[in-house]
Amino acid sequence: MSSIRQLSAFLALAAFAAAAPRMHKREALPDYAITYAPLSYLYSGEKWFPSDITVHLANVQPEVDFNATGTNGSVTLDTLDTLSSDVYLTASDGPILNPLDGTPDWLTSEYGIPSSDGLSAAPGLIIAAEKNSTTTDVFYFYFYSYNYGGGVLDINFDDHVGDWEHVMIRFVNEEPYAIYLSEHSGGSAYYWDVVDFSGERPITYIAYGGHANYVTAGSQNYTIALGLISDTTDAGYLWDMTLNYRGYWYDTETGTFTVAPGAGTGASEEESETADWLNWLGYWGDEQYPDGLLDDIETGQYCIVGECHYTGGPTGPADKNLNRTTMCESTSKSCPVYDNINDLTTLS
Repeated sequence: MSSIRQLSAFLALAAFAAAAPRMHKREALPDYAITYAPLSYLYSGEKWFPSDITVHLANVQPEVDFNATGTNGSVTLDTLDTLSSDVYLTASDGPILNPLDGTPDWLTSEYGIPSSDGLSAAPGLIIAAEKNSTTTDVFYFYFYSYNYGGGVLDINFDDHVGDWEHVMIRFVNEEPYAIYLSEHSGGSAYYWDVVDFSGERPITYIAYGGHANYVTAGSQNYTIALGLISDTTDAGYLWDMTLNYRGYWYDTETGTFTVAPGAGTGASEEESETADWLNWLGYWGDEQYPDGLLDDIETGQYCIVGECHYTGGPTGPADKNLNRTTMCESTSKSCPVYDNINDLTTLS
């Protein structure tokens, strides 16, 4: 390991071990959160594009155990945090029987297709979490109204309404140290200097349908359906989140969020919003449909060897371990930081 990496790692670990002083929140996100933000490429054949969370909320209704809650069937960012954590934001259109045929417009979110300069009309989220006086994690959250999991022999798995994915960059003394990319229920972390860049910004690739994030283009491993499904990435639609986003600070001591100025439509929408909605720990899609004998006629649900066609909607950013100390989201798995984007050889 280089002396620079050793010093950076020492500073980060020492700072985490020490009792962090109370930090004053700033209104604006730090400049480095924008300077080093990822430039992301959606797949050239993508069919389910970035979504504005307000459009998503306008097309779902809160349900518990497949029954509507007492909220008159509507939900907004202002009311989201009043819902209990067992609520599922269920598609008002009813079960989506075939995601490749006749999917409602709000699920495909074609309005979110980025322009040639990378501007999407669907705002992303940028959340900065100060861990201590030297270390800050900046999270770049991508939201989609639908996740298409892919299929094997025309049998689809892991489709669900709502899809949150993210990239996290750890900064030590305002310099990028490492980057983490979520990949479905897991993810991978890399030292900063080994990924590919455009100028000072790392290049990431978003997989077709399921929207996992990778640092290389091509076929990617995807551990679902007995390992028979692979993710596919390429340099299709450039998406520059810094052109349109909602900005927030996350206080790691209190677990609370505050609004920071955003950009584009995200900034305009934030003007009348609070950050309270981010505290909600419920689900951004339908509850997993019951498993029929093979193919439930009403919902199109089936499960084979524990893998189901339709799975439950995901939880939001607050449930993605924003207060993590390791680079990875999961605390139950090992979290190596790779020093090679091709063969994933880790540093000793």
